[in-house]
Formats: sequence, structure tokens, C-alpha cells
Amino acid sequence: MEQYKAKDLIALSGLEPIRARPGMYIGSTGEKGLHHLLWEIVDNAIDEAANGHAFNISVVIYPDQSVSVEDDGRGIPVDINKKTNMSGVEMVFTQLHAGGKFNSDNYRFSGGLHGVGASVVNALSSWVKVEVYRNGKRYVQEFASIKKDNKIVCGVAQGHLREDGKTNKRGTFIHFLPDPEVFKTTALDHNKIRKRLRELAFLTKGIRISFQDRRFTNESGDYKSVEYLYNGGLIDYVNHLNSTKSPLVKNIIYFERRQDNFWLRLAMQHTDDVLENIHSYVNNIQTISGGFHETGLKAALTKSLNDYARENNFLKPKDENFLGEDFRVGLTAILSIYMQDPQFEGQTKERLGSAEVKSIVENIVCEEFRAYLNNKKNKENIKTIMQIAQAAALERLAVKRTRELQRQKNKLSGGILVGKFAKCSSRSAEECELFIVEGDSAGGSAKQGRDRGFQAILPLKGKPLNVEKKKIEQIFANEELKTIIYALGTDCHPNFNIEGLKYGKVIILADADQDGAHIRSILLAFFYRYMNELVRQGKVYIGMPPLYKIERGKSEVLYAYDDTELENILANTSTKYKIQRYKGLGEMNPIQLWDTTLNPKTRTLLRVTVDDAVEADLMISTLMGENIAARKEFIFENVDFNKEDNFAIKYGGK
Repeated sequence: MEQYKAKDLIALSGLEPIRARPGMYIGSTGEKGLHHLLWEIVDNAIDEAANGHAFNISVVIYPDQSVSVEDDGRGIPVDINKKTNMSGVEMVFTQLHAGGKFNSDNYRFSGGLHGVGASVVNALSSWVKVEVYRNGKRYVQEFASIKKDNKIVCGVAQGHLREDGKTNKRGTFIHFLPDPEVFKTTALDHNKIRKRLRELAFLTKGIRISFQDRRFTNESGDYKSVEYLYNGGLIDYVNHLNSTKSPLVKNIIYFERRQDNFWLRLAMQHTDDVLENIHSYVNNIQTISGGFHETGLKAALTKSLNDYARENNFLKPKDENFLGEDFRVGLTAILSIYMQDPQFEGQTKERLGSAEVKSIVENIVCEEFRAYLNNKKNKENIKTIMQIAQAAALERLAVKRTRELQRQKNKLSGGILVGKFAKCSSRSAEECELFIVEGDSAGGSAKQGRDRGFQAILPLKGKPLNVEKKKIEQIFANEELKTIIYALGTDCHPNFNIEGLKYGKVIILADADQDGAHIRSILLAFFYRYMNELVRQGKVYIGMPPLYKIERGKSEVLYAYDDTELENILANTSTKYKIQRYKGLGEMNPIQLWDTTLNPKTRTLLRVTVDDAVEADLMISTLMGENIAARKEFIFENVDFNKEDNFAIKYGGK
């Protein structure tokens, strides 16, 4: 029998736990985790700005993939902490859970929760250099990961903090190189950083954020750089989000309130969109999945507007109240709160779990919004909002009747999913997969090549409807989208319910050409707008069929999924070969389609995720909306026309 004793236990000290399990601190060692390092340092600078101590932040990426962040805040403390006998700089970079954000004395509001940001960056970097500018002096300290006894010891201080001359500057400069021994890639994504810094500039009114990428230069030899400064803050943010839409309410509604250690800001405007776009933040952290602050906001808007509708005869005594969703049709809103000790649900901080916030937000919004409603200057805006709600309520009731009639029709006819839809036999939703396939020919091959036990095939007859700015009855009138809705079993916005989902994976399978790309875009826009939770929970995938079939010699068959892979195969081929470029999925026979695209052991699937809901909304509105000028501008900024694939969008990473 094996012995398990105390000697078998391992106690990690210092920064070793971070190095041993980086995923616990930054989520992954992939691209997302790499950028997490930068956000930790940027967020510290933003915290200085949010608390009124900094006004300028500069981010620079260097050719060696190192990156620096500088602010003009108070600077990290440089004096000696008596308990640790370390300087403040050495403490925050070498000690877990060390920092100034555990009480309200130095930071009223902070995105940091556990005081691990700087130490995590140190532990996962090859080297870190820190400069602090305080009291007219410049202080410097370096840290590095070193090899000792055939083992990497991370974040070792290279001497003590030292005074290094005088300066008129104030603040902190941090320069670090992510460790290539830790990360799969150390190449930071220019567009991703640019968009996040712009977002932070919107959220932190009046702060100047500059970004310079020294890996790239223009024709004049100047570094690629950009600067953001928004004195309008959230008002500028809403204007930015609505740039591809037509506002129905003339002026953006804005108010803010500070009480005790709570600060709320809200900007909102109704547009001609058919869906709501509410984005919320807690201490500058985007809460993609909402939380109690969003619940409080929605409750306050519904109550205040229904009270106004009753008092001003937009609702008759016998009428039922409007639903909250009626008031939020076409609403773009940014809710930003700052609070102490926010409690988030999950490691990714996507949902605020602090229950007490609901009543705080609800009370503030009710009071501020009632004052807005009672101001005669806003009479026309309020009338427009009421008209939006009235039209939405009528449409909601009409859609309800349409759905009931459709359900009755399905019962009589045997259901909408008869015909070309091929079900699978398994009843385990998590195991089952639904392939949405372009065209009858590909659908036929997929039906024959699939595993009938857990793979269902839904061939599309034609291109689905572009849902951007389409009403719900138009969606249910479209055969392709209506079939998808019923096949999934979840209904769609505003009645979407993921509990009814019949498939653990929803896989879009389209040809690798312009028509296929268009179909993928339409379906992704539909899932994001009308089945958003499906995307957020990682249930939507894109199937990746090969572009080339290579017959090498007499019996060997290989597949290449892009031109680079094809070149690599041919470079290692000395025998005769034959290449076939697939123009469409229909050219594959069932066995080939199974081997390359359907078989879970050999296929490649691309999971669709949303890291930034604000940017996703804006991109879909731009690409799928009616603003041609905005779409052209986006394409020219984000498409590389030198590539064979002119639709290779360089947006937010790969």
C-alpha cells in the first residue's frame, strides 16, 4: 500500500505559486493571459486616475515585445515597511496580496481586488524595471527571473531600491518583458490594446491616454501611435456607440451621483435599433454578464417610466403596465459604478454579485430619472420614449399571437422540423451537436458522413435574413432562422431560455468563399443579437473544412486548411502529387467530410467567444447595418488587401 505522509506535501513560497499555476491568476498562458499582464499594470494607473491623482497615462510596446506603462500619479511608496523591512516598491512586486487597496484610506475605488497584480506581472516576466518619481527624486529597482540549481526562480530583486538622480516628474514607470518560457506567444495585439485604452479613456473622463507601438512605423518612419482624451466621458461613449445608428431621442440623458463610497454615472439614448444595448462597468471592469447593478437600473427605469405613463395618460386605467423591455427597445446605455470591495461571480469578473448594489442603483436612478421626467425641457424626449414603448408593446403582443398560432400549426402538421432536417438519436443535450450546413449538396454529404448517434444536420435552403434592425416578426417569417430557432429549442430574444437548448455545440458549416463568409456573418449576428447567452456560454462554433486535398504517391491523402499548411506539405514532398482545391463542401464525399470536418478526433472547430461586448456590438452594427460610409471605413482600417483572402478581418486578435 502506498504511503502518503507530510513529507509528500509541497509548500510553495514567494511568487512560486504564480509560476506553478499561472492560470489561477491570469486565466491562461495564451493570448488572453498575456494581455492580462498588461491590464494589471494599466488598471493600477487607471485607479490612480479614478481617485483623482493621475491625468496622463502612456503605454509603449517595444520591438523586443516588452511593454511599458507610465502614469503621473503619486508613485508607488518608496519608504521602508517596518513589518517586512522592504521598500514599498519591493513589497508590491514580490509579495502576494500586498498593496494599498485593502482599505479606503488611499483608494476610494479600485478595480484590483487582491493585491496580486504587480507581483503576478513580476512572476511571469523575464525582467521588470520600475521607476518611481516622488519628492523630486527618481527611484529605480529591477527584478528578473533567474536560473538557480537547474530551477527558474522568478521575480528576484536585483538589488534594493536605489535613488537615481533628481526629477521634476511624478508617478510610476513600469517596463517588463513577458516570459516566453511561460506564454505561447509574447506578441501583444495592437488592435486589442488600442480598443481597451480607448474604452478606459471614455470611462475616465478627462484623462489623456497615449499608445505607441514601436514595432510598426509608417511611411515617414514615425512610430504607430494614437492618443485618447474624452472630456465628455460617457456622453462621448454613447455617441461613439451610436455612430452607426440614428438617434430617436435628441439629447443623451446623463446623470451621476456620489454618496458615501459609491459613485454612479449613467448615459443613455434611444435609437432606431430594435434591440437594447446596455453595457455596465464596476470600477472600470466591464461586467459582460451584468449583475445586480444592471438589475437595479432596469427596475428603476421600468418603475419611473410606468409611473410617468400613468400620470400623463399614456396608459389608461384599464391598461396593463408596460414591460421593462418595451422601454428598452433601441436603448443604448452605459452604466458605470465605482464602489469599495465589489464581489464578482467567477474568476473572470463578468458579473457583479454584490446584492446590496441593486437597491442603491435603483434608488439613485429613480430619483435622478424622476427629476428628468418632471423637467418641462425634456417633454419631447419623454414623449418619444413613450411612443417607442407603445409601439414595442403592440409588437410584443402581435409576436405572442404569431408564436401561439405557429405552435398550434406545428402540432397539427407534425412540426416545423420535418423534411431535410436530420435529427440525432441521443437525448443528451451536452453530447449532441447541430451542424447548420450551407446548401443541399453539402447537407446530403453531411447526413451520410455524420455519426447519427449525436450529430444532427440542418441544411439551409438559402441565405438567412440579415437581422440587423429587423423586427421579431420578420425573423419568424424567415424560414431559415425560424427553423434554427425551433431546432435549438431555446426560442429567441426576448424569450430566449438556454434551459431548453437541445445541443451542446451549434456548429456553422459554410463554404470557404465569399458567399460562405456572408452566411457565417449573418448567422453570427443572429446568434449574438437574439441568442446572446448561447455565444457567451461558448456553445457556438465555426467548422473549419480543408481548402485543399493532396494526393501524394499512390495511396497517401493529406488535407491542408490554408495556403501556409499547403506550402509546408509540398515542401516536404518528394514524390508526385495531385492537388484539389475545394470550391465548396458539396465537392467532398461523405467519408472525406467525416474525416476532415465532422470527426471529433480529427476536425478543427473555432469556438466563437466575446471578450468585449461593446466592441462586438459596434462591429456588428457597422458591418451588418445600413451605414455604408462607416462600413467602408471599418473595412479599409481592418482588412489586409494584400492577402489572398480579402476578408481576413484583423479585429481583436485571431
